[in-house]
Amino acid sequence: MANFYLDTPELRHHLNHPLMKRIVELKERGYADKESYDYAPVDFEDAMDSYDKVLEIVGEICAEIIAPNAEGVDHECPVCADGRVTYASGTAANLEACRKAGLMGMAMPRRYGGLNFPNVPYMIAADIVSRSDAGFENLWGLQDCAETIYEFANEDQKKRYITRVCEGETMSMDLTEPDAGSDLQSVMLKATYCEKEDCWYLNGVKRFITNGDADIHLVLARSEEGTRDGRGLSMFIYDKRNGGVTVRRIENKMGIKGSPTCELVYKNAKAELCGDRKLGLIKYVMALMNGARLGIAAQSVGLSQAAYNEALAYAKDRKQFGKAIIEFPAVAEMLSLMKAKLDASRTLLYETARFVDIYKALDDISKERKLTPEERQEQKRYAKLADSLTPLAKGMGSEYANQNAYDCIQIHGGSGFMKDYACERIYRDARITSIYEGTTQLQVVAAIRYVTNGSYLAQIREYETLPVAPELEGLKNRLTELTDRYAAAVEQITATKEQELLDFTARRLVEMAAYLIMSHLMLQDASKCDLFAESAQIFVRYAEAEINKHSGFIRDFDKDALAYYRK
Repeated sequence: MANFYLDTPELRHHLNHPLMKRIVELKERGYADKESYDYAPVDFEDAMDSYDKVLEIVGEICAEIIAPNAEGVDHECPVCADGRVTYASGTAANLEACRKAGLMGMAMPRRYGGLNFPNVPYMIAADIVSRSDAGFENLWGLQDCAETIYEFANEDQKKRYITRVCEGETMSMDLTEPDAGSDLQSVMLKATYCEKEDCWYLNGVKRFITNGDADIHLVLARSEEGTRDGRGLSMFIYDKRNGGVTVRRIENKMGIKGSPTCELVYKNAKAELCGDRKLGLIKYVMALMNGARLGIAAQSVGLSQAAYNEALAYAKDRKQFGKAIIEFPAVAEMLSLMKAKLDASRTLLYETARFVDIYKALDDISKERKLTPEERQEQKRYAKLADSLTPLAKGMGSEYANQNAYDCIQIHGGSGFMKDYACERIYRDARITSIYEGTTQLQVVAAIRYVTNGSYLAQIREYETLPVAPELEGLKNRLTELTDRYAAAVEQITATKEQELLDFTARRLVEMAAYLIMSHLMLQDASKCDLFAESAQIFVRYAEAEINKHSGFIRDFDKDALAYYRK
């Protein structure tokens, strides 16, 4: 029986990282739940075994149900009639399988019906689901929105809504509007408080809403009359059972066709305030988007895996000039680089997820008791690391997903251009990953401050202190030289104190930092597991070429040449 978890041993490697000991310790609070829930772990080994067993179930469902349904869903698509959405039949079957297996609300506490999983195993599940059908991941993965309710809603709302998510109801986050895409402070959907009924009513239009006919919505709306900026926005919970929202249409998209992207019309839709007024964008959406970006990083890695698998299988099977095309150096080189990019983006994803796990667990504990000084320091450190690595994981992961999907089609040749092969769908599905939840350019905007304040350099220097296998020492020494070039490039640009020049070179500086971080993580993986030996060798050499290219461009760049790039 096929299984997308068991056939990818790299996933188990990342699940068993040494930092998981601390993550599970914080998440399980001394394993207190074992007294109330028969499925709660009794110790660390039991918790890890639980993650492993559940991921095996995810892998089986993905291989046996979701992946076989993917092509049919892509052709059938969801439909909109009378203001409501009906999923493609394969999507409905996928959701039912996940509900029956208890895979909804995986990261939520057991008291609400969840599995209380940390981010790492949950992201592994998202990685696997995305490999099977990236469009379905957009529906299944929106259970992430329950995290926002858990963090910011009151206890009554948590009990009412998170429980429903864990039982299998779907969610959406309604942020974007026709005139407010990336510029969310321009959101104008109106929220009006009714004192007589002690509730809020929402009026306006939302656009590009993934899974827009979901059961439970998180809605960004303007609660403060007369305001025009982010300080007038609040977060609301809308329950589909209350009515007032209709789907005007489903967008006709290039890819991820099984996921209905909707335009919604709110007409006196009853809603509840989530958290405090005026913090909708400033605090709640920022937290929501960080989680969503990590989810897209996982989706990107899953797509990279799917593209690599399809390309490898085809290259082994397809014969030209009397031999399989994998035997031609040009094809073999493409496949090797695809695998290296896949492994590098995956290791960055799970490093980021581990950092998120620690700081979020400590955040949660701080609501129950006062943190010790050591815990506060730990929380602060990992929060900073998570914030700095999230845009790299999303930005680089999505770019690599697109590159791998491109190369997958190239290896298929003319056949890859036809709908007879899965690579055509993977190619279309991958394209959105570098656009939604913040384009790659916006990830650069988020990341550049960690270049200029030295955070990335400090983290890279910390990785340099970690031991590697003797046979990898030469690669590690090359990375040290490359880091010096990166540091020199940063110093050259920041010393000018010219914002336009910094903005112009930001992408190159951020990519250089990402290459170095991923390279060090690859060396760590290869030192512990032979699975990564070839990818580490290939990726460090690839990173070296890219860093030399970027550092050479910056070193020789005449700031007067900026005029040629202005339009």
